[in-house]
Amino acid sequence: MTNRRQFVGKVLKISALSLTLPQLANAKKSGTTVDASTMHLMPADNNGIRLPYGFKSRVVATEGLPPTAQSNYLWHERPDGGAVYQDFSRDNVGGWIYACNEESKTGGVGALKFNANGEVVDAYRILDHTLWNCAGGKTPWNTWLSGEETPYGLVWECDPYGNHNAQPIHCLGSFTHEACAVDPVGRAIYLTEDEKDGRFYRTVLPKYPGFEGGKLQVAEMQGDPFSSNAKLVWHDVPRPNPKKPEQETRYQVKQSSLFKGGEGLWYYAGFVYFSTKGDNRIWSLDLDQQIIKVIYDFKTSPFPVLTGVDNITVDNNGIIYVCEDGGNMQIVMLKESGQAVPLLKIERQDKSEITGVAFTDDGTRMYFNSQRGPSKNGRLGLTYEITGPFEHLQQFFTTA
Repeated sequence: MTNRRQFVGKVLKISALSLTLPQLANAKKSGTTVDASTMHLMPADNNGIRLPYGFKSRVVATEGLPPTAQSNYLWHERPDGGAVYQDFSRDNVGGWIYACNEESKTGGVGALKFNANGEVVDAYRILDHTLWNCAGGKTPWNTWLSGEETPYGLVWECDPYGNHNAQPIHCLGSFTHEACAVDPVGRAIYLTEDEKDGRFYRTVLPKYPGFEGGKLQVAEMQGDPFSSNAKLVWHDVPRPNPKKPEQETRYQVKQSSLFKGGEGLWYYAGFVYFSTKGDNRIWSLDLDQQIIKVIYDFKTSPFPVLTGVDNITVDNNGIIYVCEDGGNMQIVMLKESGQAVPLLKIERQDKSEITGVAFTDDGTRMYFNSQRGPSKNGRLGLTYEITGPFEHLQQFFTTA
């Protein structure tokens, strides 16, 4: 007897094949080429998004507009890094919240509140008066760490529920922040730096989950990250909170290693995964052994479908999702083995970038942003929701 998992898997494959054959036939007639990596994606929907069969998209917020009639908050420009939180309030049982940065000179963080049916019921501000808030990270204690992507910038701890004022976290250093990821076992926070000669950092928290006494450290990579024998050695940063024109953190430790344009960063099951846009690489760090390796490199990958690497998240099944800043405007699924398969592709938004990919706790809904998407009033930030059979996406990866 065929169970539901097998049935949906067959439907996905048959639908991909039915789309593939006409594409190949038309390409042969016209003499054009077809991108085989995206032939499993359906034609673009009404939002201009190509998705696998059985998935659908909707816009949940548009820059400059109130996401719901009940809110006075106009959704912010250039939406960037984000995360989803279960809503524990009594008046919204089963609901959730999507916290989302604003990467602009205004900065700050906004939040969308959903009820149990997935309807947006509120929108509000949780951080103001900061600069260029790009990515960040979700903490195990349900706060949002929002990093300022500017020299000497800080990380701010925000309350996605809007009950407490955001606070600067000085022990996470002052530099051009991108993303954060909390290691709950090693009781440390890892951080990327968005500079062409950026570094990779961590702060160990002796009073975890509190920040008191935390010490910023910078990584030195020893060995070849392509041969799985490279390790990280950590050095204390002498002055973790310099002020202009003092020497910036990345220049304070001579042994520290360069990571070219650090971007997305995510913790999952004893590993952190992060991207570097300067060389189009995805890295994996075994936190227990501190062994680091490159799991995807565009120049050498047999699956060269991922470029413009940016924000990262990992789902409940261990699939890594990488947003593209430019590139082919895709969100690409990646396995530890380096296999890369596009999940979706946005058409006619070549001047934008995809950011803020995040899942609800049950893995049934995914959120992300297009920073400069098409609208009636020009290119505005758009926030999307994707629903569909995420539990069956393993079907698109080979087992070899």
